[in-house]
Amino acid sequence: MKFFLYLNRIKNYHNSNNYRATSINNIFLLLAIFLKSCVDEPELPTVSTSIPSEITQTTATAGGQIIYDGGSLILGKGVCWGIYQSPGFTDKFTADGEGTGIFSTNISGLTPNTIYYIRAYATNSFGTSFGKEISFITAPVIKGTVLTIQPSSITRTTAISGGNISLDGGGEITQRGVCWSVCPNPEITDSLTIDGAGTGEFESTLTALAPGTKYYIRAYAINSAGVAYGSLFSFNTKIADIQGNLYNTITIGKQVWMAENLRTTRFNNNTSIPNIINTADWINLTGPGYCWYNNDITYKPTFGALYSWYTANGGKLCPTGWHVPSDAEFDTLEVILGMETKDVNIWGWRGTDQGKQLKSTESWIDGGNGTNSIDFNALPGGYRYAGDGYFYRIGSLTYWWASTEHDNDRAWYRRLDGDNDKIYRASTSKTGGKYIRCIKN
Repeated sequence: MKFFLYLNRIKNYHNSNNYRATSINNIFLLLAIFLKSCVDEPELPTVSTSIPSEITQTTATAGGQIIYDGGSLILGKGVCWGIYQSPGFTDKFTADGEGTGIFSTNISGLTPNTIYYIRAYATNSFGTSFGKEISFITAPVIKGTVLTIQPSSITRTTAISGGNISLDGGGEITQRGVCWSVCPNPEITDSLTIDGAGTGEFESTLTALAPGTKYYIRAYAINSAGVAYGSLFSFNTKIADIQGNLYNTITIGKQVWMAENLRTTRFNNNTSIPNIINTADWINLTGPGYCWYNNDITYKPTFGALYSWYTANGGKLCPTGWHVPSDAEFDTLEVILGMETKDVNIWGWRGTDQGKQLKSTESWIDGGNGTNSIDFNALPGGYRYAGDGYFYRIGSLTYWWASTEHDNDRAWYRRLDGDNDKIYRASTSKTGGKYIRCIKN
């Protein structure tokens, strides 16, 4: 409009009585005055909105560019955002300084999996203008990240475990704990603990477990995305004999074995087993009897008790629900460990490395330690010889009775030696002193 006013002045000047020849210089002078007056009066700035980037569940990087300041200093700039279109200062906004050019800013406090609308703004002395509106969607909540803590402090009916939630997946962890079952991959529909909420480490106490049973356990964490599970662990609860001695147990195939030698001095009906110390009495045994190696009770916690076969045969030696394994049940164990079926009934040394798998990783002399690959933990407790009643070979071999008779005088057994990786099968006098590993009914 001002431009036309100045042109009119030129026209009037041309028509005046004092008109002289029009000068090009006068026209440029008037144009310069007009342009100066335009600069002196500001207008709204021009701003563009940058496409948001680095979008997470709760944050994003945004910004814009001040293309033109409108002829006046940019007093403020930033972005406005909200869940409705055309966000302004009544919504969330940032204040990112003054001046023109490109600017970037971080916005936070967003809600996961939500559509947001965002506009850059620029303010000068004339007012505020907004850039083009852009929409974006925050990332959805994902399942949390949880680690299962290996079970410990295992008893007959309880155990301690827990977990550690390192990431919440962008959503609040509303429940956490461990779940367990006798089947692999337990879920929260099985037995479980509830151990609060939130991230971090927690401890869980498992109760009401069945003795001598294999359980599978996983930690869990629940958020709005669902249930996250930690790594899978398994463990076996312990069993107790009539005297309260506790024993570790292991599951091998479908069999459940004691992982320690029996050390009770009473039958499971609470009657005493005779402690036979004298060598002559041991030689002449025709019934139950037990002893400790070298008649030294300090061997009890490590090796357990040595029993005559007559003690093992009564069906009352092992804890209720358990029994002395038969020759055939030893065969089954050996096949599970990789022995060929055609070899199990051979007399003498059989198999390949099945004995090494059973032996503990320490205590065997002369390099006889095993791999203990199935946690059977066979220790070299020696034996008591039926022929003279003396004790032999602690540190280098061990024997276990089977419940199966060979004939009236002999019964089957298994033997491991430190210098042999195989398993020895034979029968011997029922008076011999050997160890017992009970198996679950």
